[in-house]
Amino acid sequence: MARSSASAVVDVLMMATPAKNADLRWFGGFHASDPFPAFSVGRRRVGLLPGMEVGRAKDESAFDEVLNLTAIIGDLRKTNPKAGVADAIVFAALQRGVHRFRVPADFPVGLFQRLRELGLALHAVGAQQNERGAPELFPERQVKSRAELAGIRAGNAAAVAGFQAVEQVLAEATADKKGVLRWKGRTLTAEILKEEAQVAILRKGALCDIGLIIAPGDQAVDCHCSGSGPVRAGELIVCDIYPRHIASHHYGDMTRTYLKGKANAKQRKMVLAVLEAQRRAIKAIRAGVTGAKVHTVVQEYFKSLGYRTGLEKGVYVGFFHGTGHGLGYDIHEEPALSTRNPLPLVAGHAVTVEPGLYYPGVGGCRFEDCVVVTKKGCEFLSSHPYNWEIA
Repeated sequence: MARSSASAVVDVLMMATPAKNADLRWFGGFHASDPFPAFSVGRRRVGLLPGMEVGRAKDESAFDEVLNLTAIIGDLRKTNPKAGVADAIVFAALQRGVHRFRVPADFPVGLFQRLRELGLALHAVGAQQNERGAPELFPERQVKSRAELAGIRAGNAAAVAGFQAVEQVLAEATADKKGVLRWKGRTLTAEILKEEAQVAILRKGALCDIGLIIAPGDQAVDCHCSGSGPVRAGELIVCDIYPRHIASHHYGDMTRTYLKGKANAKQRKMVLAVLEAQRRAIKAIRAGVTGAKVHTVVQEYFKSLGYRTGLEKGVYVGFFHGTGHGLGYDIHEEPALSTRNPLPLVAGHAVTVEPGLYYPGVGGCRFEDCVVVTKKGCEFLSSHPYNWEIA
C-alpha cells in the first residue's frame, strides 16, 4: 500500500463487518460480528474498534494501531454533541495526515456523503479489475500466503469428511420396490444426507455457513439447486460441499457425484466425460495461462464428444457455467476460470476446477477440486477419490 505519488489516492477506508466482508477480514486479520471502520496510512493499518473490542483487537488483530472508537466519539462530543462515527474517522485520519481515501463500491452511502461533507476526498472503487487482472482495492489478496493455503486445505478436509458421511449412508441404504432408498427404517432424503454431512463437517472444525448442495436426479440440472426430497437408486446425485474452516475463516469447495447401484450407458458416458474434462483443465493450469484458455479447453472437449450447450425448452443444458473460480475468505473470489477472464493466472492464485454437464432425464454431473497455481503447473489443495458408483 505504499504511495506511488504525493497526489495518488492510494489509502483505503472501509466500514464493514469482517464476519461478512472478506476484504476487511484480510486487511485487519480480525474476526468480529459488528461493523467498524478501518483505514490504511501508507503501509500501516489502523482499526477503530468499539471499546468492548479494543483489548481483543490488540491481542489478535493485524492492525498496527487499534483506536478506541467509543472513546474518540466521547471526546468529540464534549464540543460537538452530534459527533458520530464519521467525525471519529475524520479526526483519526487527519491526525495521521490522510485527507483522501479509496473506498469499496459497497461502502455505506450515508457515511460516504457525511465524510465528504466533513472534508474527506473519497474515490469509490468498483468491482472492475485493474490491468493486472486483480481487484483494485487489494490486488495482493488474490495471491495466497502459506497460511491462507493451509486454511483452504483445512476447509477441503472438512468437505471430505462430509463426502465420507454421504458415502457411508449410501452404502448402507437399500432400495424398495419402487427404487426409493431406505436407511435406518426411513426414506432416505437429500435432507438426511445433508444433516449427516454437516455433523461430520462440524466435527472436522468447519461449518456449512452458506449451505451445501446434495441434489438427486434432475434437480441437479439446475446446478445451484440445493436438493430436497427422496433419493432413488440409479440416479446421479451431485454433492457440492463448501464449508468454512472455523479457525482460519477460509472456505474449501469440493464436489463429487454419486450414484447408488449401477449407472446406465448415458450416465456412465457423462460421468467419464466430466472426469476427463477436469483432468484436462487441471493439466492446462499454470502461471501465464489465462482463465479463459482453461475454460476453452473444457468447452472444446465437451463439444468434441457431441455434448450440446444452450437453452432447450426453457432450461439451460450442457456446460453453461465457468470452469472454476478463486476462493479464500470468500467462497467466490477472483480469478475466474471462464471467458470473462482474459488475463493470465499468477503463481499463488487458488482456484476451483469444476466442469459439469446437465441434461434432463440423465441428470447432473460435476466434479470439483481446488488447486494453487504454480509457475510450471498447479498443486492440489484437495484430495478425495472419485468413486462415484456405490453398490
